[in-house]
Amino acid sequence: MSHSFLSLSLAIAALSACASTLDTDVTGGPLPASLDRPSDYNLVWSDEFSVDGLPDDAHWTYDKWRNPDGWWNDEKQYYAGPRAKNARVDNGHLIIEAHAEPTPIAQFPDTGGQTYTSARLMTQDRASWTYGYFEVRAKLPCGRGLWPAIWTLPQNRNAWPDDGEIDIMEYVGWDTNRIHATVHTKDRNHIKGNQVSATYSTDTACGAFHTHSLLWTKDEILVAIDGTPYYHYQKTRNKYGEWPFDQAHYLILNLAIGGWGGLEGIDPEAFPARMEVDYVRIYQKPDAS
Repeated sequence: MSHSFLSLSLAIAALSACASTLDTDVTGGPLPASLDRPSDYNLVWSDEFSVDGLPDDAHWTYDKWRNPDGWWNDEKQYYAGPRAKNARVDNGHLIIEAHAEPTPIAQFPDTGGQTYTSARLMTQDRASWTYGYFEVRAKLPCGRGLWPAIWTLPQNRNAWPDDGEIDIMEYVGWDTNRIHATVHTKDRNHIKGNQVSATYSTDTACGAFHTHSLLWTKDEILVAIDGTPYYHYQKTRNKYGEWPFDQAHYLILNLAIGGWGGLEGIDPEAFPARMEVDYVRIYQKPDAS
């Protein structure tokens, strides 16, 4: 889920660049048969969402800064701050919920006039990690126009996409049975049409819980769903334009409306739309950052 404005034509190009790769990686080598947490990695951060109410502000903050001007990618949502209607913990799950509702300035002073509300939670300035095994168990909402994502950005980035982005999971509601994983770098990104992407197909891509995992080391990035790897990006040479992934990243959970998810329109019957997260767990080697 990039920070760059994504036009309709670029979005279509980005989708066409995604390849279904269940048995070969996107750089041409074989994928491992399974992806599990390495035995020598220890739990360093987690949220089990065990306390009802607003998300724990020691773990999460809210991304709101583009509300007045509108969000990248021709997205249609207003991202709320601490507002239980859009983000809350309930019965052991984090709920990120999008609603079709106006955002008048009297109620939302930073509104850009959006007609949908949602939430974008991130660990920026709370926690960030260089390398590790990331595990997020989540259930995605079904519905044309929805675009939930689990992804990372550098804690100290200067420019996008130069400093890198890791999309652990993206789902676009009109493409009902596919999950997407991508990285963006200066030399490989959707603006150039050469981003490195892969997809995983399942008839329960939305509406059922799946565990999305990322293994990120100094040499490679692997992404899996329910332990089945389908995405592999390797460090082939020590060039920042291709591998900027040696710095701390923070985690983002969000539910966007429109953009890539809205290429075939937005179904009014999709709302309210709910993304549910069972847990987030981050593991690292004892000597990792």
